[in-house]
Amino acid sequence: MDQRRAVLDLLLENARYATDDMARQLDLSAAEVEAAVAALEADGVVRGYRAVVDWSAMEDGHVYALAELNVELDRETSYRDIARRLVKFPEVSSLRLVSGEYDFEAELEGESMHALADFVAEEIAPVPEITQTVTHFVMDTYKDRGIEFAFEDGDDRLAVSP
Repeated sequence: MDQRRAVLDLLLENARYATDDMARQLDLSAAEVEAAVAALEADGVVRGYRAVVDWSAMEDGHVYALAELNVELDRETSYRDIARRLVKFPEVSSLRLVSGEYDFEAELEGESMHALADFVAEEIAPVPEITQTVTHFVMDTYKDRGIEFAFEDGDDRLAVSP
């Protein structure tokens, strides 16, 4: 495995590793690790760093939804054109062109289901090339970006007696 990929794998595991810890794990010098991270950032491989948040542990409202978007292209419009328009909305946290029964998968974030439903109805659905939207609200998260969320101890199934 090359040095850049090894550094990238450690950043994916935990972007808060200290440079010295990464150097020790990879049998490199701290300067080599710093240079590899700087090169990954400069080349656009590493685009940013984010925390994985369990919003259910916060009292603030926060809602996730996944939206399936079907599009019909014309001669003047490409998938990239549609993507350029959609990524500008702060509610769209991720947007991917996918294979299968729909064309785009959008991850949406907002303060309430109502706010996200309004966003889809007022901003996404009216885009002329978008022919259909299906929105799935995330009810609970058990794992995000490789990190498992805590499960309540105890059995929440209903008891059945004969």
